[in-house]
Formats: sequence, C-alpha cells, structure tokens
Amino acid sequence: MHSVAAVLFDLDGTLVDSAPDLTTAVNRMLADRQRSPMTEERVREWIGNGARKLVARALAGQRHIESEPAETQDALEQFFVHYTDCLVDKSVLYPGVHAGLKRLQAIGLPLGVVTNKPGRFTQPLLEAMGLAAFFPVVVSGDTLPVRKPDPAPLLHAAKSLNVAIERCVYVGDSLADRGAADAAGALLVRVPYGYPGEASAFAGHPQRLTLRVDELADQIDGIFAA
Repeated sequence: MHSVAAVLFDLDGTLVDSAPDLTTAVNRMLADRQRSPMTEERVREWIGNGARKLVARALAGQRHIESEPAETQDALEQFFVHYTDCLVDKSVLYPGVHAGLKRLQAIGLPLGVVTNKPGRFTQPLLEAMGLAAFFPVVVSGDTLPVRKPDPAPLLHAAKSLNVAIERCVYVGDSLADRGAADAAGALLVRVPYGYPGEASAFAGHPQRLTLRVDELADQIDGIFAA
C-alpha cells in the first residue's frame, strides 16, 4: 500500500470559486462584441479546459462545440483584458480550504497546483487568496505545450516535487481533472463542489474519495486504503 508523498490541487472550482469573476470577464467580452450576456450558472458549466475553450464556448453559447468560432482569438484577448481588471473582485476560497492546506503543510507534505488557468492569472490569484505560500510548485495552463486532461502537467508537477506520481493525490472537480489523474496514475480526490462540466463526470468515483480539503487533511494517512 502506498503512503502519500505529495498532494496536488486544481485551482478554479477546487481551491477558489472564481466563477463570478470569470462570468464578469466573459460578459464584458460579449458586450464588446454586441452579444447578449450569459448567466453565471451557464459559465460554471463551461469552466475547466482553459481560458480559450471558455471563450469559445461563450461565443458559441454551449459547452460542446465541434470547432472554435472564427473570432475566438480576438475575443480571448478582450477576455484577458477584462479578467485582469476583475480577477479577485468576487472570487472566494471554498470552505475548509485554508484550514486543510495548513494541516497538510504541518504534516510535512509537499503541495502543488496544477491548473489549466493561464500563468498570468494563476500566481496573482493565489497571492490574493492567501495561498501562494503553500505551493512551491505551480503548473499553469501554459507552462507546458499541453493542458489537462493530458497527464503531462501532473507528471511535471510530481517530478518538480521529486516524488513518484503513483504516490501523489490529485484534488480536483472536473472531467479534465479526472482524465489527467487517471492517465498519469495519480489517486483522484474529488471535491463535493466546483465545475464538473458533465453530470456523469464522476460516475463510479468512490464516495469515500469525495472530500473537502480539510476532510482530506484529516484522512490523508489512510487515503490509499481500499
């Protein structure tokens, strides 16, 4: 049986509820283009695969798209401008995050973040939320040529922490997180909130591995138990 060597975390929907500010940026971008605004509920369904996919989905008005709208690149640049202005206006930590991270840190476990969020926003958000000091390793959506659900970002984080990926716990909320963890060989813990994207995203996922961050900290010693 493995013991946990490190804990890696997704960011949006796992540590931070950033949907209100992402919705603001999306709707300001849409307004620039004389388009109707989207509800926060709909935007929450589109988060998880990086900013470009979020913008493409907003332009298309749906989660599942066969190809990007032609205006995606221009709209993405507008989105970045607006998101810079509202990055931490309404974003908040999920309950139990700070306390759980403190306990994991006190145990001596190395911690990292693996997110599809662009690097230009990742570190400022972590700092504004008082989380930056917990994470010596941060892998953003543009750190590597690929993003989750590709396993490479998780493998890169584990290597940076000098631990085997099989002894890492990855904490996430989305289908992309599940895909990345499964492909990399990390144990996935799902948080009971966030932006799963698909109703079936966690079908068959063990209920015992659905935990808040503070609950994970309390159960970390036996997390690999059957």
